[in-house]
Amino acid sequence: MSGIIVGIDGSVHSRRALEWAISEAAMRHAPLTVITVPQPAGGYWATAHQQDLDTAEHAAKMAKEEAESALDKLGPGSRPPSVTVRAVIGLPGEELLNAAQDADMIVLGCRGAGGFKKLLMGSVSVHVTHHAHCPVTVIPGGSD
Repeated sequence: MSGIIVGIDGSVHSRRALEWAISEAAMRHAPLTVITVPQPAGGYWATAHQQDLDTAEHAAKMAKEEAESALDKLGPGSRPPSVTVRAVIGLPGEELLNAAQDADMIVLGCRGAGGFKKLLMGSVSVHVTHHAHCPVTVIPGGSD
């Protein structure tokens, strides 16, 4: 999918990345795809598959609400031409790279919802910046 891909996970850092990506997509008149990637449930049982489906549905709902909230803050002329929200079960770095095969840019927060606050960049941001085939913008955190 061409355009700008932004990965979000509900963290403050990904919220900043989402807001930046919306502005950038609007400025470039590029489509924006918002992707959230919950990790799969463990195991091979049918219940794990159903848990994954339920998790993806919940994650997509939360991502859509977050995107709509960010878009509501903007005026009509400052929106991207289209915004698509997707939830994909898998490993976040790999799924973002898969989604960005022909993207113009990937946007990420510097750290996600993981618990390693002292890292300058989170593991997903590091993985994506090292393996992407398009420009990657990592939005720095604030003073938190």
